[in-house]
Amino acid sequence: MSSQNTQLVLSKAATNLTESVQALDEKGELRVVEIACERPLTIYLNKREIVTLMTLGSDPEALVLGYLRNQGFILTLDEVRAVQVDWDVEVAVVVTNGEPPGLEEKLQQRTVTTGCGQGTMFGSLMDKIAEVSLPKADIKQSTVYALLNNLNLHNETYKNAGAVHGCAICEGEEVVAFVEDVGRHNAVDTLAGRMWLDGINEKNKIFYTTGRLTSEMVIKVAQMGIPILLSRSGVTQMGLALAKELGIIMLARAKGKHFLVFSGEDSLLLDAMSAPKIDVKIKATEAVS
Repeated sequence: MSSQNTQLVLSKAATNLTESVQALDEKGELRVVEIACERPLTIYLNKREIVTLMTLGSDPEALVLGYLRNQGFILTLDEVRAVQVDWDVEVAVVVTNGEPPGLEEKLQQRTVTTGCGQGTMFGSLMDKIAEVSLPKADIKQSTVYALLNNLNLHNETYKNAGAVHGCAICEGEEVVAFVEDVGRHNAVDTLAGRMWLDGINEKNKIFYTTGRLTSEMVIKVAQMGIPILLSRSGVTQMGLALAKELGIIMLARAKGKHFLVFSGEDSLLLDAMSAPKIDVKIKATEAVS
């Protein structure tokens, strides 16, 4: 699907995700291995410096749009005229049709969050989260198992080099969009931008991440309108409290045939449970006869 904003000008600045280096193994032998790339990218919004992100660089235009969307700087894709990324100077320039309202106030209300490489949230978002209304959702145990199996086919950079997080937008057991980055907050922002650019509707969607479910992750996914969160990692106390407040189904520590439901357990259908083992004890006299 194409961008909904037909006037939007985008650079196409995706770059190499890994590079080859030499490393000494446990046998004292030199080996050529792949490592994940990490690059700084400073975002400028109408000539105002917003933030510097450390990123893999797989889909930088979507990352920039998603970051500005999730931080509340831009509300619709129609506001944006251009996103231009230049790796030579490590800068992303965003031009909008008008000055975003409350820009100065937002820049003064930063909250540093726990994240891979430090995430930032802007204080006004914490106030606005109570206004989010998510659709009622449910999920089957069999869907979780099938989805986890399908997700194993998508983490190519992690398989080759490690050191990255993966996030995905899913529908049922199908993976709609997948991205990897050096920080989980970058990956979720990239998918938020990709939803805009590709016109992906939030209806019936599941959000998957390899990273832990902190308050930052819950807020961002809630803003994207997605009511189900699935993670390979764990949860934090504040992330769980927000998930319960927003009515988000939160499944974590999910791998293979294992997962824990921390919020929304009434919305999970256990349709793939193994039959219980029956302990049959035979009396010695019966066994002889």
